[in-house]
Amino acid sequence: MGDIRQSLLPRDVLSAAKELLYHLDIYICNLVQSGRQPPQVDSKTLELVEEFILHAPKDRNTPTRGNQADESRMALLSKLVSMAIAVGRVPILECAATWLQRTHRVYCVRLAKVLVDDYCSLVPGSVSTLQNIHSASPRFCCQFITAVTTLYDLTSEELSPPLELLQMIVSWIQDDPRLVLITFLNTPLSGNQPISSLDVTPLGGLMRWCVKAPLAYRSDKKQALTNGSSESEPEVGPLFSALHLSVLQVLMLLPTILNEKGLYGRLALLQMESLAALISDLSRLLDQADKHTHVSSADMLTLSQLALDRLAQALQVSMASGALLCSREDLRAICSRLPHNNLLQLVLSGPVMYYNNIHTPPLAFSPHAAHSPIASHTAHPMPPTHPTLPTHPAHTPHAPLATHPSSHPQYPAQPFMTGMPFPYRPSH
Repeated sequence: MGDIRQSLLPRDVLSAAKELLYHLDIYICNLVQSGRQPPQVDSKTLELVEEFILHAPKDRNTPTRGNQADESRMALLSKLVSMAIAVGRVPILECAATWLQRTHRVYCVRLAKVLVDDYCSLVPGSVSTLQNIHSASPRFCCQFITAVTTLYDLTSEELSPPLELLQMIVSWIQDDPRLVLITFLNTPLSGNQPISSLDVTPLGGLMRWCVKAPLAYRSDKKQALTNGSSESEPEVGPLFSALHLSVLQVLMLLPTILNEKGLYGRLALLQMESLAALISDLSRLLDQADKHTHVSSADMLTLSQLALDRLAQALQVSMASGALLCSREDLRAICSRLPHNNLLQLVLSGPVMYYNNIHTPPLAFSPHAAHSPIASHTAHPMPPTHPTLPTHPAHTPHAPLATHPSSHPQYPAQPFMTGMPFPYRPSH
């Protein structure tokens, strides 16, 4: 499409953009019909989009750079993508997915905010239109989820996802857990991903939602959300519980995928910096919990333990699946400010892990992994590391020994570990 640039130069800005969109529609539809998934748009076409639609001119003498141009470009792009969702224009959504993947996250969350406002706030009932693009452009849906989990960090009421958005994302992931991995599965890992861009998967953001939700959704003006509900809102607790389960299920898909790509133990889809930020936020929420006198201490303890249980489960499954590459010492360091939680303590005291440069056995390959109460319910079973020994003949059972008092009375029993089924059940 690079040959149409000369015909666009004499036109005014609006006319040039309309003409280019016409040619883009034909060009990308032909790509889609060719069967290549995802369609690969060449660099010259992307340059035309940047110049004539996003107003980043090459050699035109129009002074359009700067904040004013950026605002105009974002407003135009937001309207374009919102309209593409309304009419189901897959080529434009695929282009938007590419833009979300390579653009600074500040602009990505601005586009996400406009789309959420358009389809979850301004027109009641219009969220179904947004929900239907799941089957039309899964790649756009994946990038959209990453953007909204970056936007809504649950630090305030304004930065908490609307109920309609939460319901939609939960239903998307329940229908297709691999949806959140589409960008990762279809992106060549070259190391050229800009540091300021969105994460390659929304797993970190979704984990942040699930862990912080029990405390962040507790409102100062409403009844405590012991079960995730208040008197005036539909229940959000079950939604976050379902989302937490879905995230764990996605993580459990990763060992096979990473092994197929030769990346198990070499690529971390969850970054320690993001995890440290989550734990810092959680610690702050827990510190503030005692200041809310309208919530009973028993209810607050329940909410706190729920958040910590979810964190512990997410950490264990992330490490067992290879999504998080770190040592237990690193985890203990960043979790040192958190209050005691039985499940979290068990995860932090488990076998030490290594990936390439840490010289201790990894959890998934540890000969002790099968005996770890948590690992046995989260990691995929590994083949035995030693030959099978012949079966010995049965011996006559000995008489039972007399029981004796425990020599460690200071360590109470852990009843929460009994009867834990596979796979991991998320905390409710």
